Amino acid sequence: MSTQDELTVPQEQLAEAWRQVLPERLHGGDRAEIMADEADPKALRVHIRTAGHQMMEFDFAVRYVDSREIDIQLTDAERDGQTVDERNDVMQALIQDYRRHLHECAQALHDVTHA
Repeated sequence: MSTQDELTVPQEQLAEAWRQVLPERLHGGDRAEIMADEADPKALRVHIRTAGHQMMEFDFAVRYVDSREIDIQLTDAERDGQTVDERNDVMQALIQDYRRHLHECAQALHDVTHA
């Protein structure tokens, strides 16, 4: 990997950019919290609460592989505060949907992340 393709944006500035853009990518009523990952300067923690009566919450680790590409890991899925099995079809569909929104957010921020 070349050094010019490394992510050079300060982590808190990156988190703030995500706070501005991600809500525009989510379904109406869904809520997202974006925090800097204290263990990794190239990563963010994203917590998404779904709208409506489902009371679903998802936690994702979003790590910049380089200035353009992100790696997304689901770290937790809960319903009503209880961890749920994310392997069923409905959960997989929701997770894939949110992963797509996270990728769209990263794409929208290329002008910020790509020096």
